[in-house]
This record gives sequence, C-alpha cells and structure tokens, in this order.
Amino acid sequence: MTSITLSNIHKRYEDNVIIKGLDLTIREGEFVALVGPSGCGKSTLLRMIAGLESISDGEIALDGEVINDISPQARNIAMVFQNYALYPHMSVADNLGFSLKMQGVKKALIDERVAQVAVTLGLSALLKRKPGQLSGGQRQRVAMGRAILRNPRVFLFDEPLSNLDAKLRVEMRTEIKALHQRLNATMVYVTHDQVEAMTMADRIVVLKDGVIEQVGTPLELYDRPRNAFVASFIGSPSMNLLSGRVDRESVITDDGLRLPLINVPDAAQGKRVLYGVRPEHFAQVTQGGVAAEVNVVEPTGAETQIALNIGKQKAIAVFRDRVQTKPGSELQLLPDVRQAHLFDEQSGARIN
Repeated sequence: MTSITLSNIHKRYEDNVIIKGLDLTIREGEFVALVGPSGCGKSTLLRMIAGLESISDGEIALDGEVINDISPQARNIAMVFQNYALYPHMSVADNLGFSLKMQGVKKALIDERVAQVAVTLGLSALLKRKPGQLSGGQRQRVAMGRAILRNPRVFLFDEPLSNLDAKLRVEMRTEIKALHQRLNATMVYVTHDQVEAMTMADRIVVLKDGVIEQVGTPLELYDRPRNAFVASFIGSPSMNLLSGRVDRESVITDDGLRLPLINVPDAAQGKRVLYGVRPEHFAQVTQGGVAAEVNVVEPTGAETQIALNIGKQKAIAVFRDRVQTKPGSELQLLPDVRQAHLFDEQSGARIN
C-alpha cells in the first residue's frame, strides 16, 4: 500500500492556471474520488500523479519519495482510462499479460497470473476473444485486469464508466468497489458523476477552478457542506438553494414566503442568505406549510420527484410515497428545520 502527498501543486498552460496551489494527502489503501464540473482540473491532477502531465510547481510524493522527475514507467502506477486502451489485434489473454511480457516474465508464470485475474474478474471464458468481440463492461474489466497484473503501487481511474449504459455503470461500480476491498490498494478515481463518488469512495475531494472546495467522507459532504457550491454539487437531485433574508427564526423570501429555522446565529440576523434544503427533506402537509406550485411530476416507482416553484424560485421535492398531484396544482410543503442549511448569499460560505 502506498500513500500519495500533493504539496502546493500548480499547473499552468502559458497564462492559464489550471491547478492553483493544491495540497492533499491520500492515505495508504484509501479510495479517494475527485469530483467537480468540467474544466475544474480533476483529470489534469490525475495525469500529473501518473506522470503524463508535467508539474509547473510543487511536489508529488509516494510514501514520502518525491516523484516529480521520475518517468511514468518507473512510477509503477496503473491507470485505467474511459476508452479502455486495449490492443485490438490481441486476445484478452494477451492484453492482460502484455505488461508482464514486456517485463520479461516467463510465459508459464504469465499464463498462471492471467488465469488467476481472469477468475477474479469473470473473464475466464473470454480469454481467446479480441476486444472487438466484447461488450463495454467486459472491455473495462480487461482494462482493470491488465492494471491488476502490473501489481502497481497506486491505481488511477479516469472516468472509467462514462462510456457504459446506466445498468452496466451500476454493476461496474460494485465490481470496482469489491476490487478495492480485495486488494486493499490505494485508488484515486476521477468522475463527473457524484453518485459514483458517493457510493464508492472513502473520501471525496470536491474541486472547482483548480481549488479544493472540501474534502471529507461522502456523508460529511452530504450532511455538512462547507459552502453553497459543495451543497449544490453533492446529492442527486441537488440541494435546493432559496434566496431570502434572515428574520428571527425564519428566512423570508423576496416573495414574502417564510421558511422555518432553528438555532439561528445572532450574526445572521438581517443577512441575505441561501436557505438550503434537500429534496427529500420536504414533508407534504395539509396546512401551515410553504405554498408551492407544481410544474412537473416524475414518478419513478420507489419515489415521486416533483419540480415546483416556491414563489418565483425553482425547487425539487422527493417523496417516498406516491403523491397524487398534477402540474398547476398547489402543495403545502414543510421543510425539516433540523436539516436546513444557511449560506451567505454573496460568498456562499456556510453560516449555521
């Protein structure tokens, strides 16, 4: 197992700064997901760890050894890409064993290790096939198997599931998590899908414009987002952020609607804020709630998701039961005050 330490990392392309003084420690055997919007620098950071991108400033260390000037081949880091990067003219067995062959390992030992990994990943029946004869999920398992056979110090995943359909993504998510539990290896996983990050990672790193916004366990980020950006990025559907002004034990929206609060800091009184409430933290009541106009009803079977307007502001509510309503009708919603979040409207910083 290997730890990764990133110290004051910068990445510049001429005058364009992609990574801005980033510090991060990834512990031995940890599964860390890097998430953020397109262009935030997460894939660039992964490629710098792999040695595929140079570092403008700062240091990257594996177990305390600075590797800035070490070639990608000498770092002993395996990277799994979203496009599989398999050799189309080779069989699955040859693809799996290619790195061992290049290291001069004897064929008998290569065959033995390929067979072991094939059993682990359910590829035993496919060893004679070419990549073109495989499904997307099978190709991704071959790419993972090739990485495992290298016995690397660190595994890096660059959006490996983005080319798969929804059902396969769920299945492969489970396989990658199970793989991590078996190998107990250090893994860094880049994804634009925060659901993947929430379900797989020990810790999540949320990036925006080359800066870390927050690092924590999935539930830490979900329950206590540091700012409005993290609050809106983590969770699906994302947290509702309603604009208003704090007035004693409530927030009054610009439409005059009153959103309830508890334990309001004195310093927040009179401030312009964003009132955060997750879609599942609304309760439907018959009276005494906040009036909301229904726009779209989306039944999913297990849940009912409703897009609505609270005054002139858009929001989403999710209910476990089946709500009988239709567009244009009105619901009375009561936010769970124990789960309400307050953020400064201008800076986005958490207040409560």
